[in-house]
Amino acid sequence: MISYEDFQKLEIKVAEIESVMPHPNADRLYVLGIKVGEVRKTIVAGIRAHYTEEDLKGKKIIIIDNLQPAMIRGIESNGMLLAASDVNTLTLIVPERTIPDGAKVK
Repeated sequence: MISYEDFQKLEIKVAEIESVMPHPNADRLYVLGIKVGEVRKTIVAGIRAHYTEEDLKGKKIIIIDNLQPAMIRGIESNGMLLAASDVNTLTLIVPERTIPDGAKVK
């Protein structure tokens, strides 16, 4: 279990996916260009089997914005999107209503 104080350290925000491209070195990964308020970032996500590029472009998603960058198959990922999954299905966590990218999730 983590403490509430540890949970508060997470910067969970709304982001908008601006660009999507297949990862050049992995069949299951996308390289996503996202916008979080005024900041543009790249994240690598293992959702290629569940979403097409057309499904993702322009979609608002929820991300962890303050993770330490990670190199994933040669591309730096600067955040992590949130999704729910079971054995057969993966679904992105998305805002229910229209809200600007950069908004904080509380």
